[in-house]
Amino acid sequence: MAGEIVFIGGGNMGRALLGGLIADGTPAAELAVAEPDAARRAALTDELGIRTAADGEALASSAGVLVLAVKPQVLRTVAQGLAGHFEAHRPLVVSIVAGVTEADIDAWLGGDFPVVRCMPNTPALVRQGISALHANARVSAAQRAQAERILRAVGSVLWVQDEAQLDAVTAVSGSGPAYFFAVMEAMEQAGVALGLTPDVSRQLTLQTALGAAVLATHSADPPATLRAQVTSPGGTTQAALEVLQAGGLGGLFQDALTAAHRRAGELARQS
Repeated sequence: MAGEIVFIGGGNMGRALLGGLIADGTPAAELAVAEPDAARRAALTDELGIRTAADGEALASSAGVLVLAVKPQVLRTVAQGLAGHFEAHRPLVVSIVAGVTEADIDAWLGGDFPVVRCMPNTPALVRQGISALHANARVSAAQRAQAERILRAVGSVLWVQDEAQLDAVTAVSGSGPAYFFAVMEAMEQAGVALGLTPDVSRQLTLQTALGAAVLATHSADPPATLRAQVTSPGGTTQAALEVLQAGGLGGLFQDALTAAHRRAGELARQS
């Protein structure tokens, strides 16, 4: 069964990728997952029909691609446990583990591995994510295409030229959904304060957020232009935007993303 795509970790993101691959036409027989939680293993087998095991050592020898999808704090132990099982081959390693460098992953596995490090985000759970990828020098063009196909199963994909840029990606898109959730939460609460019921305020807020995102992704114009197009002089939108600008919205986001970027670098150095 050489050439399987073997996942180490069957949590939410791993499960989303597996489901996306199957939906895109990858046969379940070409997928396998190592997951220590028995209930998760049973669910993956029942729902997706894929082969499972309690640990990665049982699946390592069949891996053509090894997808690392575990928590950052356990990756060193997991990778070092797998290291002895790759003496005869070096599969492509695709890591979706936040903050752990390609060099560390390669060293823990035993060295000389082609490694693609990825930063997906949680909208991948509904196949609307975006993932930034970076490949080390050992990754071939064909392997880059393999990695891209795996991540494209749950959304859009782009490549960065410098691995260090993944810290900025983490600040913008990795943590980004939470920023939008926070804005939605604030808008919903403000709508209730203005007299709307919580249900109505939530529906208006969420559909407006969705509609704005779809409009922006389908438009050739940048967000600044779209904002100007819906801001009539002296109108309600201008009144609201003046308050946001007076409150330093742009500076707040700059400070927030800078803090996330700094923390991403700190976590990488702790691995």
